[in-house]
Amino acid sequence: MASSSSSRAETLRRGSHRESVAASASRNRAYSTRGTNSPPLRKPTTRGSSRANAMPAAITPSSETRRTERHITTTTTTRVSTRRSPVKEDFRPPSLAQRGSGSFNRPATATQPTPPPLPPWNPEASLVPHTSAPLGSRISVPPLSSILPASKAPVPLETMDTNLQEASILEDLLFVFMGFEGQYIRFKDDYNPANETDRLLGPQYKIAPGLDPSLRDLTTTMLKMATYYGAMEAFVEVQSREEFGVVNHALSAAIRKLLNEYLVLIGQFEHQFLTSPSFTLHMLHLHTMPTSHMLSHLYSLANEILKKNSMLEDDEDDSMDDFDDVDNIIEALREGGDGGALPGSKLCRGGSVLALLTDRLKAMAGDPAAKSLLSLLLREASRPYMNMLNEWLHKGMIHDPHQEFLIKEAKSIRRERLEEDYTDEYWEKRYTVRLDDVPPQLENVKDKVLLAGKYLNVVRECGGVDVSKEMADVPRTFEDVKFLENVNSAYAHANKSLLDLLLTTHALPARLRSLKHYFFLDRADFFHHFLEMGHTELQKQAKKVNISKLQSLFDLALRQPGSIAASDPFKEDVKVSMNEVDLTKWLMRVVNVSGVDEGAMSLDTTTHQAAPNNVDDKPITGYYALELDYRVPFPLSLVISRKTVLRYQLLFRHLLSLRHLESQLCSAWRDHTSVYTWKHRSKYPEVEQWKRRAWTLRARMLVFVQQLLYFCTMEVVEPNWAKLMKRMDEVKTVDELMQHHVDFLDTCLKECMLTNAKLLKVCPPSPFLPSITANIPQIHAKLITTCAMFSSYTAHLSRSLIAADPELAAPSARYEEGGDQLAFDPENMTKLNENLGKYEHNFSRHLKILLDALNYFAATETVVLLSLCARLQMAQTSNENKEQLVITG
Repeated sequence: MASSSSSRAETLRRGSHRESVAASASRNRAYSTRGTNSPPLRKPTTRGSSRANAMPAAITPSSETRRTERHITTTTTTRVSTRRSPVKEDFRPPSLAQRGSGSFNRPATATQPTPPPLPPWNPEASLVPHTSAPLGSRISVPPLSSILPASKAPVPLETMDTNLQEASILEDLLFVFMGFEGQYIRFKDDYNPANETDRLLGPQYKIAPGLDPSLRDLTTTMLKMATYYGAMEAFVEVQSREEFGVVNHALSAAIRKLLNEYLVLIGQFEHQFLTSPSFTLHMLHLHTMPTSHMLSHLYSLANEILKKNSMLEDDEDDSMDDFDDVDNIIEALREGGDGGALPGSKLCRGGSVLALLTDRLKAMAGDPAAKSLLSLLLREASRPYMNMLNEWLHKGMIHDPHQEFLIKEAKSIRRERLEEDYTDEYWEKRYTVRLDDVPPQLENVKDKVLLAGKYLNVVRECGGVDVSKEMADVPRTFEDVKFLENVNSAYAHANKSLLDLLLTTHALPARLRSLKHYFFLDRADFFHHFLEMGHTELQKQAKKVNISKLQSLFDLALRQPGSIAASDPFKEDVKVSMNEVDLTKWLMRVVNVSGVDEGAMSLDTTTHQAAPNNVDDKPITGYYALELDYRVPFPLSLVISRKTVLRYQLLFRHLLSLRHLESQLCSAWRDHTSVYTWKHRSKYPEVEQWKRRAWTLRARMLVFVQQLLYFCTMEVVEPNWAKLMKRMDEVKTVDELMQHHVDFLDTCLKECMLTNAKLLKVCPPSPFLPSITANIPQIHAKLITTCAMFSSYTAHLSRSLIAADPELAAPSARYEEGGDQLAFDPENMTKLNENLGKYEHNFSRHLKILLDALNYFAATETVVLLSLCARLQMAQTSNENKEQLVITG
């Protein structure tokens, strides 16, 4: 009888395992062997076994008994279906209320009435719609055990002995490890598998009551691994969506591969469970400890990434301040896209993911298993990032649809806008570094990466890069020993290619020499000819000047035979234009906006309002509004940009105003030496003394203008030009070339006193300069204006002089007037003295203030101004000698 009972129990165990195998096959689980790591095979032990009643637990059955039992098992398999019901006759399934509460109490006695039959349990799976994750699961969530019919309820654990409980829990754990509910281990009531957040946190399990405490402790410990697996499965599905970028996709693929190996391990555990008698819950716990440790690291990594993505916890720092891809999103919306990430939905992708992996790898350096795991993940996740890096370094192209590369491309800034770009936006803002998304491996070379791609991008747009050529022998991961060497060599190659393109192919030095001839009036014989031909137009107000006529005259002067400009191959790129804003006012705008002179921003605004600016309010003539424009083709427009052309224009207008003023004073000198009124000697000493004062003032003004012009050209422009040419011969990088060019122009502007608002407009009170007070307007502009007014009023002064002394009129004029002898007019002479005294006072006063200011700034800022101070002392000394003569006279 004992043998027959044991046979029936063994038959039930085998039947139970056949059902478990059938159930596992329906879930599409693949199993394979694990080689020498598998425990030895043994007879299967099942949930329905009465092994404890047949023999003591400490006794091991003999080989003969095993063969007999195996034979009995084989011959009684056909009685499985007929012998399962008597085992369950002693128990009744839980009531509906008990089933809804999830309790596992003993069923009621058979004397209670039988409940009405329930509808048949027939769960069905369905397909869910496609998501942006290509390998995402499309199978609907299986029904929960809480809605399981009462007829399907399992046998309570209280009715089993310890061995049977262990076998039942072992079987349940094999399902739970794969994310399914078991018969005695089920999801907690607050877990909802349809909720994405719950799935990302991982399922929490509860164990049916009645389990032995020791078995419960082991089971609870191992259930953490099931939670990790469920969370990682959801993480892989979520992070595989399109918007998370290729780095997250590669990371998810690496984790998915690890999870597949995990499922293989679970299949091997079930094989050991079915075949090895020594496979116990404790042994399962020992075997799963390394895997659980690996999954715990994956789980921690996934949680950190999800928190940065604001998918688990709300990020307090999530604000518009961290949202810096507005231009790219607007561009994507214009092209018909969805705009990518929007405010309030930050995504951790690209360099941020690689930085997170690198930081965790450094923190876990003492854990060999964690170090190996994180190194694997970093290596696999960096592969698509390295592909983008190599394409940028070796082709100058960015293929970054998810905005995760460390170089950000502003697609709205296009090359066609270079002719209107006064801020160097194309070169400085077209490609920039995402400082928050730089992987630690590229932190020290991020500038080289940026410049290498920018240089090569320019060469590529000029047809110098074969983008169809495959990249060979380039590193594919950050661990490659050639990684940094690849960046350095790519930077050197791109830099050399662009330098050759600029200096040799497009003849940048020749372009710069052409600019110097036109804008700095170097060898400007053609320009003097142009000014003579356009004198009539340039005398008009700037608004009334015919620019087309001036352009025709300028082209005619450029093509004049024998002129240096006639042989210039770039003369077609020079155009004439008019700027109706006065030079001083324009310079003040530039200084205040660009911040070239920081002191200009701290000036007292009340001073500007208190001092009337008559010069700015009056319309300027064509001479002071004339400027040249220069059209530069790509890629030379990167070096000679609109920003640098503006600097050339400012220097040109300043030099042109000085040359025009010099010509006016020279014209006044010709009048003073050729007109009868000035060269004829009067018999009145007062008139002759007034003439000498006017000649002296004109000579002082001419000395001032000539010395200032000589200083700006020969002591500022020429030495700095020579330095620029020397640096161009020694330049090693394109950015150095650009910086040397900008430095040359900025130095010229500064030493020509065009970037110092104190010298341009207003000088603030200074304890070191008592003579320079707060209400001194336009030091530089006032001197130029005084000289221009004096030179232009020569004809008016001649008429006033004739009114004072009629004998100074030309003989022909006196004959036409009747030849009457008019007397000397002392009142007119007094007015002449007063007018001339005003000119002398204004010129002397502003010249003294300018010299004091130049001495101060030469000691504090630019020492080169000392040379100008020494040259202008001649005009100041003449003034002092003249005043002494007036006093003694």
